[in-house]
Amino acid sequence: MEVKTVILRHALENALGHNGKAMLQPVVNRLLGERPELRKDIKNIINTIKETIEYVNSLTIEEQQKLAKELGIELVEREKREEKKELPPLPYAEKFQRIVTRFAPNPDFVLHLGSARPAILSYAYARKYNGKFILRFEDTDPRTKTPILQAYELIKEDLKWLGIKWDEEYIQSQRLEIYYNYAKQLIEKGHAYVCTCPPTKIREYRVKGIGDECAKLPVESQLERWEKMLTGEYDEGEAVLRIKTDIKYPDPSVRDWIAFRIIDTEKYPHPLTGSKYNV
Repeated sequence: MEVKTVILRHALENALGHNGKAMLQPVVNRLLGERPELRKDIKNIINTIKETIEYVNSLTIEEQQKLAKELGIELVEREKREEKKELPPLPYAEKFQRIVTRFAPNPDFVLHLGSARPAILSYAYARKYNGKFILRFEDTDPRTKTPILQAYELIKEDLKWLGIKWDEEYIQSQRLEIYYNYAKQLIEKGHAYVCTCPPTKIREYRVKGIGDECAKLPVESQLERWEKMLTGEYDEGEAVLRIKTDIKYPDPSVRDWIAFRIIDTEKYPHPLTGSKYNV
C-alpha cells in the first residue's frame, strides 16, 4: 500500500473518532506504528501528512465515511457510554434511623480545595440517604486558630457557590454555656476532672500508663476547681479539664484527653464574644 494511502487511512480513522477532526500527532504515531521504517524519512513526509489531515478535515463527516468505505476501512460505531458515578455506600448505614453529616470549618480563612472536599462529600452523603447536613463553625481557639470575622460569611458564600445547602447551622463560640453545663454534669458523674499538673508530668504519666493525681480528688473539689477556671482564678496553662479514659489505652495521646483549656481572651479576644469567655 502506498504511503499516501496509509496516511489517508489513518487520518480518516482519527477524524471519524474525533467528530470529524484529525490531529497530527496521533496520525503520525499510528503511521509509524504500522510502518516503522518511515521514521528515518519522517522529515520528508511530514508535509504530506499535514496536507492529508487538512484535506480530511475539510470534508464533512458523511464524506469522510464514504471515502473510508471506499478504502475498505471498517467503520465501528462507537457507543458513548456515560459512566455512572456514585458514592460508595456508608458502612452500617442501614443500622441508623437517619444519617447526619457535618462540615466543621474553622473560620480563620476562606475555603480552599482541601477544605471544600469534605464539605462536598458530607453534603452528598446526607442527600444520598435523605439525611441531615449540618454546618458547624469550630471557632473556640482564638489563640492558635484565630477566627476572622469576615470568614463566617465568606465560607457560607463559598458553600452556596458549590451548590451546598445546610439544614442546620451552629457557631460553637455562641454555645459555650451549653458545653459548660455538660462539662459540669461529667464532673458530677466522675467522668471528668480538672488537672493542674505540669505538661511534663502528664507526658510522663501517659507514657507509663499512670493515672493523674488530680483525677483522685473528690467531686466537690473538682467542681470548685472548675468554677475557678470559669471565673479566671487560674491563668492560662495552669488548669485544664480532662475526660477520664482508660489510662492503659494503646494510644497514649488520647489517654485522659483535654476537653477545655484556658485562653487569655484579654490578650487574644474572640471576634464574636470578645473577652467574655476564657475557657
